[in-house]
Amino acid sequence: APHLAHEDEALSFITGAIEKAGYRPGEDFSIAMDGASTEMYEEAVKAGRPGEYLFWKSGEYKSTDEMIDFWCDLCRKYPIVSIEDGLAEEDWSGWQKLMDKLGDKVQLVGDDLFVTNKKLLEDGIKMGIANAILIKPNQIGTVSEMLDTIMLAKKNNYKTIISHRSGETEDNYIADF
Repeated sequence: APHLAHEDEALSFITGAIEKAGYRPGEDFSIAMDGASTEMYEEAVKAGRPGEYLFWKSGEYKSTDEMIDFWCDLCRKYPIVSIEDGLAEEDWSGWQKLMDKLGDKVQLVGDDLFVTNKKLLEDGIKMGIANAILIKPNQIGTVSEMLDTIMLAKKNNYKTIISHRSGETEDNYIADF
């Protein structure tokens, strides 16, 4: 991939490629993003700026509210239908605000937030956090625990996205399972 300096540049490149291929962004193709925000949050903590998010390429720090505005702005400009880990796993009050702003328009996926854990998902449901969960079969411990988490999500109208694994592994069985 070419070196792109900013998110807008990358998303413009993607939508341009969709159009050059003869398709319509937002109709034939949409965009799903993984914000990996927990890592950005942890980097800001290491830099002595707890409660903020560090954008590595630009060196810019954003507060939770600025992160929410960032996501809202991108969703207005581009055909984004899903955001995974839009905020840090520790930022539960921020997730509530994010849901208020985007939850009826965009799939907000808790990966780091829920880690395929039924108890964490229950807490998220009670607090109105996220509207989808990433399920990783080898993350929670047992197949029964994974299935219980999926059933809880479905019962509460959360979308479930099944991932092939958690962490680096050579275990191809997980993808087949």
